[in-house]
Amino acid sequence: MESQEVLTPQDVKELAPLYEDVVLAIKQVYDPEIPVNVYDLGLIYELHINKEHEVYIKMTFTAPTCPMADEVVADVQHNVENTPGVKRCEIELVFEPAWDQSMLSDEARVALGWDPEF
Repeated sequence: MESQEVLTPQDVKELAPLYEDVVLAIKQVYDPEIPVNVYDLGLIYELHINKEHEVYIKMTFTAPTCPMADEVVADVQHNVENTPGVKRCEIELVFEPAWDQSMLSDEARVALGWDPEF
């Protein structure tokens, strides 16, 4: 599904609300070991939505040996596919580049009690 179609500014404007809804759906999935959602953890490397409302996600985990990886991927897929307007979702799991703490959002840093400035 990963297409290289070029979206016009009008396409982007029309897809923006769906993109926001998909991000909210992803934010409902939490890492089983860290009390932060996978989006704010920085585990979502890419998120694309094409004109057909098909979603492509490239994601990773904090560690390649995450024992709950299958369940987390299934939860992301379920939540995204159940977002009104989404036709289907494809998830690619990658481990390059390796995840590190610099990928945390400011919200994640605050939730973990870390200084968001670092």
